[in-house]
Amino acid sequence: MSNKQSAIRDLTTIKDFIRWTFSRFKKADLFYGHGTDNPWDEAVHLVMGALKLPLDFDRDMLDCALTYNEKKHILKLVQTRITKREPLPYLLGEAWFMGLPFKVTKDTLIPRSPILSLLESEFVPWLKNYPLNILDMCTGSGCLGIAAALVFEDADVDISDISEAALLVANENIVRHQVEDRVRAIHSDMFKGLVGKQYDLIICNPPYVDAEDFENAPAEFHNEPELALTSGEDGLNFTHDFLAQVAHYLQDDGILVYEVGNTETALQAAYPNTPFMWVELEQGGNGVFILTKEQLIELLQEQK
Repeated sequence: MSNKQSAIRDLTTIKDFIRWTFSRFKKADLFYGHGTDNPWDEAVHLVMGALKLPLDFDRDMLDCALTYNEKKHILKLVQTRITKREPLPYLLGEAWFMGLPFKVTKDTLIPRSPILSLLESEFVPWLKNYPLNILDMCTGSGCLGIAAALVFEDADVDISDISEAALLVANENIVRHQVEDRVRAIHSDMFKGLVGKQYDLIICNPPYVDAEDFENAPAEFHNEPELALTSGEDGLNFTHDFLAQVAHYLQDDGILVYEVGNTETALQAAYPNTPFMWVELEQGGNGVFILTKEQLIELLQEQK
């Protein structure tokens, strides 16, 4: 008898399936880093997500019996998670960011940017004035820009991406969070669709993974869109072009908040005289810097 047949016959309750899923995940060589960091939490998220139940579901109700179709659905997700190394948010079609749910598909990165720590603190002390115009470039699912609109309730927010498929998802998330009046999704290859605009705050989580890191990354990352992850051999192709243009799109007191992750070392080597302000992030993560418009102009002058 197969594992699937045995599970359908012998397992009955929500609790049974969480325990069984945990055991399967423990035996598999999975990577956890798309919402959970261990097999138990991953099992809980998968089973509860598959059943459309909240994580704070009444513990007494975990003894509820499942239907045959519910069992089959959970088993299919477990099998796909293990055999295809597909990240759980893609299986469930949803990821959580800053306490908010966002639709995700394989056309978008799974939200996990450490910039969320700065959003929660409203970019204090770096942002001098309340931002009335915000840009989230390389938005993907729209998570950073939408979260910014919810933090800064008087701001207008543009979210841009080169991927039209990603923007379809971002638009669904705009509607989901009821910010259609202030958040606009724009198809743009870097700044080409934003000519003439200026912002008080620009946020960007661009492709920055270098070739070696991408090649050695766990299989789960290879299920995410490569376009949103990689940017040349050293991971800096996008960043070089971006830094050469971004000052023109910032207001005088505006700031740039930019994520480069592990490419931080290569960036500093490429721009040794630029005073990147590397931020200590309360919730972990690395490689997020802040630059003012003045500093970006100085960077341009040094590159001439």
